Amino acid sequence: MTTLVPMGEEGFAAFVETSVAGYAEDNVAAGRWTADEALDLSRAEFARLLPQGLATPDNHLYEIRNESGGTTVGFLWFATVSRGNTKAAYVYQLEVHSEFRRRGHARAAFEAMESLCTAMGLSSIGLHVFGHAPGAQSLYSSLGYRVTGINMQKRLPTPGARHDA
Repeated sequence: MTTLVPMGEEGFAAFVETSVAGYAEDNVAAGRWTADEALDLSRAEFARLLPQGLATPDNHLYEIRNESGGTTVGFLWFATVSRGNTKAAYVYQLEVHSEFRRRGHARAAFEAMESLCTAMGLSSIGLHVFGHAPGAQSLYSSLGYRVTGINMQKRLPTPGARHDA
């Protein structure tokens, strides 16, 4: 059985290292950031969102552990946010390490998170999924998540660049 275990300092260090690099890569793949700036921007975003690390209020960080021996197979991070007059969860990070993917850990982690959020009295769970992640989109859809908006972007030519007709 996959379980969520509150993250400790050692797990947090591994989480930040993995997550900063992964978020940078995702933003480069999405065309939002250049490779040269991606790590710095990712570090800055994590520092802004988790200024007190594990002690940042209203943030919930977990290690995802597998059923056999409690090996950490990934991480889950969500925050409690205000949505009008209600409180909701917002998932910032779900990471299942590559060698443990396609074994149901992400689904089980989300199902466990849903129970936690219900117990916390939260009204909904929101998240962002990159357009280049169809597997993640399929998982979230199968769990009952619905699209609430779509971001779109068109790349423009660099000023002064040659354009062949």
